[in-house]
Amino acid sequence: MADVHFYFDPVCPFAWMTSKWVRVVERHRGYDVDWRFISLRMLNSGVDYDAEFPPEYAASHTAGLRLLRLGARVRHDHGRELVGPLYEVLGRRSFEQAPVADTAPERARRGTRPFAAEALAQLGLPASLAEALDDPGWDATIQAETDEALALTGKDVGTPILHFEPPHGAALFGPVISRLPAESEALALWDHVVALARFPGFAELKRSLREQPQLPAFGVSPDAIGVEEDWHGGSRRLKK
Repeated sequence: MADVHFYFDPVCPFAWMTSKWVRVVERHRGYDVDWRFISLRMLNSGVDYDAEFPPEYAASHTAGLRLLRLGARVRHDHGRELVGPLYEVLGRRSFEQAPVADTAPERARRGTRPFAAEALAQLGLPASLAEALDDPGWDATIQAETDEALALTGKDVGTPILHFEPPHGAALFGPVISRLPAESEALALWDHVVALARFPGFAELKRSLREQPQLPAFGVSPDAIGVEEDWHGGSRRLKK
């Protein structure tokens, strides 16, 4: 049984940053992490993207759904143990590269077959799996896992969601971090978060101010501090 369930959308930079931290903890503690799906596109299915979000959000969230279809196909055909490596390759290609224009076409590129095929090649998986990007037959699986995550936390959340000590432990949205802790700090941060999750009745600690994450895609180096922005409802919404 897994020690942690980590629900991710592959286009969320904060989920990616948190996943990098969790991988450090996983390596030091010998944990088993089950990487699971949550779709920002499905989570925001009732939202008017044009009215609520910056123009690139619809393309980004749609690309995320398409990549989750790929993840579902890989899991179905090759086993759960490949979901984490696939997410890692997708995350590196998305966020550990030089910045690109923050436009809808660039965001949409992450959900294309060439992007997916290169990731699959890195894992030695057949390029034909990329056909899943266009197959809505996987959406029921992704929706069910999204609903599973929201049943653990409530609906006013984003990504990532971490379920500690499943099936009976608590689940929380986050932690949302913009900096990757040093290895000496990573375990301490983990222990503090788990302690909060274990406390009966604990629900939320929150601030909406976030630094841009220390990721090459944002042009923020590990020794720099990203520009602070005010996020509302887990996103840079146009309407506060």
